Amino acid sequence: MPWSNQNGGGPWGGGGGGNKGPWGQGPNRPRGGGGGRGNGGPPDLEEILRRGQDHLKGIVPGGFNGGAVAIIALVLLGFFLLNAIYTVQPDERGVEMRFGKPKEEISMPGLHFHLWPLETVELVKITEQQQNIGGRSGLGDQNASGLMLTGDQNIVNVQFSVLFSVTDPRAYLFNVENPSQTLQQVAESAMREVVGRRPAQDIFRDNRQAIALDVKSTIQATMDAYAAGLSVNTVSIEDAAPPREVADAFDEVQRAEQDEDRFVEEANQYANQVLGRARGQGAQIREEAAAYKDRIVKEAQGEAQRFVSVYDAYRQAPDVTRTRLYLETMQEVLGKSKKIIIDERNGQGVLPYLPLNEINPRPAPAQGGAQ
Repeated sequence: MPWSNQNGGGPWGGGGGGNKGPWGQGPNRPRGGGGGRGNGGPPDLEEILRRGQDHLKGIVPGGFNGGAVAIIALVLLGFFLLNAIYTVQPDERGVEMRFGKPKEEISMPGLHFHLWPLETVELVKITEQQQNIGGRSGLGDQNASGLMLTGDQNIVNVQFSVLFSVTDPRAYLFNVENPSQTLQQVAESAMREVVGRRPAQDIFRDNRQAIALDVKSTIQATMDAYAAGLSVNTVSIEDAAPPREVADAFDEVQRAEQDEDRFVEEANQYANQVLGRARGQGAQIREEAAAYKDRIVKEAQGEAQRFVSVYDAYRQAPDVTRTRLYLETMQEVLGKSKKIIIDERNGQGVLPYLPLNEINPRPAPAQGGAQ
């Protein structure tokens, strides 16, 4: 065999004359009735136990029996203190229960002591927590909690979250069996109620804030009726979209509505532009008419005033007024006509001349005509 050596021993190198084991000794049992080692045999178990007892007696005061009781008592005391002392974090409140009945006192942050196991404690987080509701599910999903029917008979998939905080830990723990699940069901029901009264356009983009406020007030009123001990801080609508099966058709409708809105806006802009131009022209015409009216009235008033002043002057001096009017008239008439003045003394040999060519002018020949 591969582990045999030159001496012909076993695998642990024993000689041919001795039957030894792997640790240099044979399987021989100790001889005699003594409790110690006999002829190099293994140690006695009873001797080992006796030595351990002697060593323990030297360590534990009062001997082994009294020390064991003390150790057990210390262990039980430590276990009791470990369960009786608890810590409340700054974002938590503790509710102690005696035989399962909650106490009136609320444990504030810090170290606290209670009589365990007669008393137990429940820790509740009072900081703001978030509850997500709804999701991107299809029409065939049995758990599609976000699918809702709007007031105009459209199906929308609403995903929203509710932020709440615990105001009464005792009521939060014992008035409602499962506050988180109850809040989720109440929030979903409130959202369905509010969305069911409004058209789909409101939840998609037009009036999300008003919907969130209505849902928040409905949730808070319902949880107050349940005395759940929590306050709803915010309802946030994160996403609202049609189901996947009708998303393409809905997008087409949305694009058509957007085109309609764009055309209406362009028509309104054109109408405002034309109407503004017409109003400007109308205002200009009215201003010109008012100016013309004022000018004519002022001229008529001036003419009447001049006539009255002339009449007053005529009544005071008729001859002078007639002469002045005659001269003014002749000046106006003669000032606009061509005239030749001939002195009677030096004008005896003047031959009258009629400008016949100027009276009957010849027509000019047409261009390109015969010579």
